[in-house]
Amino acid sequence: MKFTVLGAGAMGLRYGVLLQEAGNQVDFVDTWRPNVEKMHQQGGVYVSRDHQDRHLVPVKVYYPEDYHGNPDVWVVFTKQMQLADFLKRTAHAFNDQQYVMTCMNGMGHVEKLLAYFKPTKLLAGTALVATVLNGPGDVDFIGARGAGTMNLANYTEKPDGMTHRVVAELEKCQFNPNLTTNFRGTLLAKVVFNSVVNTLCTLFEITMGEYAAYPGADELSKQLINEAYDVCERDGVTMLNTRAEELASVNYVSKVANPLHYPSMYQDMSHNRPTEVDYINGYLVNLGQKYHYQAKTHAFLTHLVHLAETTRQAAAATVTEPNVALA
Repeated sequence: MKFTVLGAGAMGLRYGVLLQEAGNQVDFVDTWRPNVEKMHQQGGVYVSRDHQDRHLVPVKVYYPEDYHGNPDVWVVFTKQMQLADFLKRTAHAFNDQQYVMTCMNGMGHVEKLLAYFKPTKLLAGTALVATVLNGPGDVDFIGARGAGTMNLANYTEKPDGMTHRVVAELEKCQFNPNLTTNFRGTLLAKVVFNSVVNTLCTLFEITMGEYAAYPGADELSKQLINEAYDVCERDGVTMLNTRAEELASVNYVSKVANPLHYPSMYQDMSHNRPTEVDYINGYLVNLGQKYHYQAKTHAFLTHLVHLAETTRQAAAATVTEPNVALA
């Protein structure tokens, strides 16, 4: 099969590289100039696993305006706030025969993708896969091969032949895909997970394992999970897990699968980039308000993340400003 990855960041590179290693033809499209130019310069991307075995993997990477390929499936892994620009700049390469698959964090991407792709061609889901972009053209896969899992669903909730072909390729890559027929429940499972681990690890600049080791972690997790489930249930969403199972998932991933991992929101915060908190905790707050339900803990955490963003950016600006002598 032919895949084109839109967004050659940490997750896009992991999916694309492993799909390529499984025998598929894979192209990459990205807008971050240092990343694209570095891969052009070195002839590919350097790949490590758990900081070891760093090696160069040849890949083909393009800017959106320069890409004219015709993949069977687009694999979309941009940040939520970048997606609209990515799609607009790459739209000349889209057609109504192509499928699109995404496992982006947060909510808000589905509506943007449906502006370019048919509902029958959209696959979306969640990935519990830890990956770090060390820098331009340098990615680190966290965890042993086959350690991650993912859920995937058709927008129509009616799997077709192409869906099963995509799932088969993902199985070859050992992403352990679970195909469901519950579209919104599948997407919101990761939103709830991230609303706990991503946000709290980011605010306290700790790994997932450090969070899970805190004696009160379960109480914090339960409060956020319960609020999130209260919101989702009011919106008529059938969740994939029970509340207890969601807590167990948070603990398993944090304690066993990826205890040394800093979540993606932390990686953005530490580099003074905007986070996706408005598409995760903030999404739950806004959804709850439709039903006159106040997700107060999620609202509080959303404000705390924005406060941290603001203070970090202000500090960075102060450091970079030249000294000015006053007469």
